Amino acid sequence: MKLLEHFKELTLHPKNAQELKGLILQLAVQGKLTRKWREENPDVEPASVLLKKLEVKKKKLIQDKQIRKEQPLEPIYEEDVISSIPPSWELVRLGEIGDWGAGATPSRSRSDYYGGNINWFKSGELNNGIIDYNSEETINELALKNSSLRLNKIGDVLIAMYGATIGKTAILAVEGTTNQAICACTPFACISNVYLHLLLKALKGKFIDQGEGGAQPNISRVKIRNQVFGLPPLEEQKAIVEVVNQLFAEIEQLEALTKERIQLKSDFVTSALNQITQAGEQDTSTQWAFLQQHFGTFFTEKENIKKLREGILQLAVQGKLTHHWRSTTRLSGVEVEPASILLAKIKAEKEQLIKAGKIKKEKPLTEISEDKIPYELPEEWVWSDIESVCNKVTDGFHHTPLKLESGFKYISATHVKEDGILWNECLFIGEKEHSELYKKAKPSKGDILIVNRGAGCGTPAMVDIDEPFSFQNAALIGFNQSLIDPLFMNFYVLQKRSEIMENFTNGGAQPMLSNKILKTLMFPFPPIAEQQAIVEKVNGLFALCDQLDQEIETHQNTQEHWMESCLREVV
Repeated sequence: MKLLEHFKELTLHPKNAQELKGLILQLAVQGKLTRKWREENPDVEPASVLLKKLEVKKKKLIQDKQIRKEQPLEPIYEEDVISSIPPSWELVRLGEIGDWGAGATPSRSRSDYYGGNINWFKSGELNNGIIDYNSEETINELALKNSSLRLNKIGDVLIAMYGATIGKTAILAVEGTTNQAICACTPFACISNVYLHLLLKALKGKFIDQGEGGAQPNISRVKIRNQVFGLPPLEEQKAIVEVVNQLFAEIEQLEALTKERIQLKSDFVTSALNQITQAGEQDTSTQWAFLQQHFGTFFTEKENIKKLREGILQLAVQGKLTHHWRSTTRLSGVEVEPASILLAKIKAEKEQLIKAGKIKKEKPLTEISEDKIPYELPEEWVWSDIESVCNKVTDGFHHTPLKLESGFKYISATHVKEDGILWNECLFIGEKEHSELYKKAKPSKGDILIVNRGAGCGTPAMVDIDEPFSFQNAALIGFNQSLIDPLFMNFYVLQKRSEIMENFTNGGAQPMLSNKILKTLMFPFPPIAEQQAIVEKVNGLFALCDQLDQEIETHQNTQEHWMESCLREVV
């Protein structure tokens, strides 16, 4: 059986645990988990004999008025049968194997009905296990006497019938009544309450399907009583419960080990990346080399790869990814123009643009003091801020223009994603509104858009088209691209995103990044040649991350294929 062949592999991801349990229940109620047991126990009293004995007992119970006489259930038709059952089993309806009754809600206008010592359970209190606790609300004898309530016994099995809780179950270890959203069963001697509980769990999907439609999905006592299933001999019921409990225990143990393994790897990755980003240049190189050797071991979960990408960006803007590049460049005698000279060129260029009236003169920002510098930069780098290195820091409008079927391209914050701008989903606006919006920002190829409203606040994307467009709910930064590589700037903002969200966005229901704050963000400025080396290095490492992501997806697809194969085998 494929399920049992791949049992351990299928538990390597926590999300598979519930699906595995569901498959095991399906196999159990079809008799596929106890095939060997039947071979070893051929003389067990078949279910047909149990049912004959039951008929005699039911007549006696009706005569003694211990149960009510129900309308006869319909015969079982061929279309009711969805799977074959072993020869010693019998096809029956749930109504044949127990006394089923729904609950009720005593009149809420009668406060004297409530607060007694009788449990009154609601569907949300069912736990898919044993109820050995008292209900949230209680009623008294007066409510029991004057309402159509059923007092359920210890050992009765409950199933929820309404809304999101359809199919939730429990076995009572205390006496109690229920509201109308729960149906209770007192099992007859032909079925154990533990097996009935297991069976109802296996039938949950069918009950949910039956309850679909309407404002509030629900099933009824009638639908439950008419559900067809295969009844095993009593002894085999016990064997099935034992096997299921054993397999469930193994799943839970493997699931716990899997979660522990994932957590340990996550903790290691977090610790290792923190140490690398905080270490000196020489130590960083050694630790990074060690981590690279173990990528395949520690980066087998999407969350850890996300941390790896964040760590790569952090190392990039600290200059720690290009330590070897700087050493090699120095040894080769190649002269690299330091960032301080680039910054002076940017300043001179901005002064010329101000004189020409192309940009506005801004108030000078406060100089960066030593105590505000977060980490030490390589020798040829310099600390600056966004306003000082950019000749354009602006934003689009924050009102919504009239959308058209065609016209000028227009994007909103929802189109700005970490992996680029979704041009294929862009909107269109008319010439007049486009002209007004475009005049304000004039975005061009290589500029960086940054979401400055809502949940994606701080997300950057590089403009990669060379045609006019306008935008909403985003900031735009532009700069001399011969001195600042657009991809390096994009990586820098991407690395700052979490810091922007935590420390620099205004409060309230909708996060907002103001241009005033954006301009003050500290910028670690490398030489242009090193910026290009960093971009090349980051792209290579991100390609490795993409490969690791793909390997995870391939593994997950393999597991899904196994699960589908197991499901086909079951049904």
